Amino acid sequence: MSLHGSYDDANLFAKILRGEIPAVKVYEDDAVLAFMDIFPQARGHVLVVPKNVRAQNFLELPADKVAPLMAAVHKLTRATVKALNPDGITVSQFNGAAAGQTIFHLHFHIIPRYEGVRLAGHDHGKKADIAELEAIAKDIAAAL
Repeated sequence: MSLHGSYDDANLFAKILRGEIPAVKVYEDDAVLAFMDIFPQARGHVLVVPKNVRAQNFLELPADKVAPLMAAVHKLTRATVKALNPDGITVSQFNGAAAGQTIFHLHFHIIPRYEGVRLAGHDHGKKADIAELEAIAKDIAAAL
């Protein structure tokens, strides 16, 4: 999908936001939902999605929604570092298939990085253990 097109209400993150698909939640407020990536690129990989918007990518996000989303990304990045003590952290966001976007609802990745541990591919297909994700989510939530 290019940068332009129609928002698909059947995308995975829209279904998670509507409660049609379960997610291991880390944080939720009026503006965002943060949850563990079920196919994490590294231990502690968190996804942050805006609520109440039909934006495929960052370019489609209404200007008045930017500050609350970025404040939540910042807050969750800090909590992830506090909870997991990684050696580094990657915060990323992709716009369009050519940029690597695979789910077309705007989202940010918060990915802890550990010295000597290679990052798994964006679509590696190895599903995480739900109990482990729940424990990590609890640690990050406690650090908020």
